[in-house]
Amino acid sequence: MTVFKNPTTFSKSLVCALVATVLSACGGSDYDTPKPPNPVPVPQPEPQPAQPTSFVLGLLPDTQGGSDASGQAHVAMHPMDEVLKHQADKGVNMVIALGDLTDNGSSIEFAEWVSVAKQYQQQGIEFLPVMGNHETSYAYTLEWIDNMRSFIPEDAVHMPGYEWVNYYVIRENVLIFGLAYYNLPVAYTWIKDIVLSHRDEVDHIVVASHDGLIGAKYGQTLEQIVDGTKDDGWVYDVQPQIRQFFAEQDVIYVQGHEHQYQRSLITAKNTLTTLPSSSTPTGGNYKMGAYTQIMAGNASYKGYEFRFGERELVQMIVAQKNATNDSGKGSTHFDVNSGLLTFKGSRVDYQSYFAPHTAKSNDADQDFNADWQLMDKFSRTTNRCETMIYPNSILHDTRPVLVFQTQYLTNDCYGDDGSFARLVGGRNDTFNRTDTRTRDLSFTPGISRAESLMDLTRLAYQWLFIPHERWTPNLNSPLRVVPDTEANELLIPETSIDLKEHVTLSWLAGESDTASDILIISGTQNQTGIYQGAYGEPKDSQGNGLPMSQTDGGSKGPMPLPLTASAKWDITDAKADRYAVQFTAPDALDVDGLLLAIRQNDGWQALTQADCVVDMAWNEDWLTQAPDRPEQCAGQALVGWDKDHGKRWWVILDRDAELALIKP
Repeated sequence: MTVFKNPTTFSKSLVCALVATVLSACGGSDYDTPKPPNPVPVPQPEPQPAQPTSFVLGLLPDTQGGSDASGQAHVAMHPMDEVLKHQADKGVNMVIALGDLTDNGSSIEFAEWVSVAKQYQQQGIEFLPVMGNHETSYAYTLEWIDNMRSFIPEDAVHMPGYEWVNYYVIRENVLIFGLAYYNLPVAYTWIKDIVLSHRDEVDHIVVASHDGLIGAKYGQTLEQIVDGTKDDGWVYDVQPQIRQFFAEQDVIYVQGHEHQYQRSLITAKNTLTTLPSSSTPTGGNYKMGAYTQIMAGNASYKGYEFRFGERELVQMIVAQKNATNDSGKGSTHFDVNSGLLTFKGSRVDYQSYFAPHTAKSNDADQDFNADWQLMDKFSRTTNRCETMIYPNSILHDTRPVLVFQTQYLTNDCYGDDGSFARLVGGRNDTFNRTDTRTRDLSFTPGISRAESLMDLTRLAYQWLFIPHERWTPNLNSPLRVVPDTEANELLIPETSIDLKEHVTLSWLAGESDTASDILIISGTQNQTGIYQGAYGEPKDSQGNGLPMSQTDGGSKGPMPLPLTASAKWDITDAKADRYAVQFTAPDALDVDGLLLAIRQNDGWQALTQADCVVDMAWNEDWLTQAPDRPEQCAGQALVGWDKDHGKRWWVILDRDAELALIKP
């Protein structure tokens, strides 16, 4: 027997049952109760792809400050604070402290470093500190852990056996490693395993350590291989594999240690067989066989000279700046440097800033407000082609050797939508020059890897420098390495080095305002015609370089700079040498009414109005003598339409740019 505990429920149930019976007998509710009208479907917005989130990584160089009159070492608190203030203003999410946080690893120094960093950590900035040689040599492990534990991210995954020394984190789509001084070869196998296990999750890989394989003053290849100990293989055995793997994985390697700024490419093979990249029909776009190395600069009260110069066998330098504050033979100031890596989807944007200062202690009267100036930058994506554009100082009878390209010329590079582009003209007339100083290397038979002076010479050429031959010319000197038989030492003579440009063509997916994918051209305006001495002193660009710096045994001649060259370190408004780019639309795209456009701060803007586009194929003569156009076109970019190819534009530019087709 059913018991209804709730009479109201019983009554409602009974009424509902009776009503349902009556309606059924009368032919059902379809007759007596009209149906509600069909609801009008509400149009739903098309799902939009999720926009990638930006992640900004700041680079904090060495911050050791030297010792006071009592012998107590300190942290360079004034430069450190200026760097972190700048990076906080730029929206940095994480700061990598690149080692040598302290000078002597003392409790006082750690307390000073923590007191500055803590202010910015409380603003939400993460830190990833790595050990430098001044920590590994002077500090104790327990003190490092006690002071850095609150800065090393809690979710960091530590290398077994090297906890609190080597570790990694993943932020957004970026895999970031932090390694202690001299730990890159030790950690290589671990790094490789981690990268391969996370490769599908990330677009970018940053490896940060205090030092690297190739230095400006130091470098593990020089110290541990060429000048290394007999039968000691801990660097020797893995150095080529590291270069190969980092190049394959497109690693950005960042370091401190050198107290100067440098950006270069480190090659997987050697520079003369590291060819510019393009695309293949089956594999698409491919990169050069090299990885980017950034020496982050300085945030201390000391600066170093450029000691051994470019290691031409495996290194191509595209940016170099140092300041020693040595009025006797160098600059009259130090530099403080702040680097920013901004990752967003497949894209990475890099800016490096410097500010001169003369502070030498933490005294109040040494405090300063940094006057930040942009000195280096690049923008690129993972889908790119790239080339090295050499300066025009190469003598005309020098063999090209496949790579010595001084003009802005590339092969085709493809976007995902079928658009493709190439550089088709221009010459690298605006470049920076830097001197190095003479250095020597020695050996001790039975202890050194080198058993003789000739053996030491062999190692230098095998690992660092290019032997000068007509078929393998060394652009920096025909006598890059000189055995001094009287002193039984190997000399690396001073020389003048003309910097190269790393130019990339990258692609991004089109946006709502574009009719095509977006082409990013980067690397054309980073050099302005500066000539700097080995100790950071300014030199006259219209004077000669050092003796024996040219391939014929003479000195590099004056740099005949174009009128557009500013000869300033600040590249904010720098002009590139005029170059031309050709942009071809995909076959399937209806190009009627489309114009070639450039991204400006306020959006996309046609490079020139439609009636100013010249109906001509590209001709290199247009770089020096423009074709006739209507009078109202003066001051607008020279853009051409190549009717012979149907869907092809070309344009002459004097700066880096982002280009796409738009419907005006």
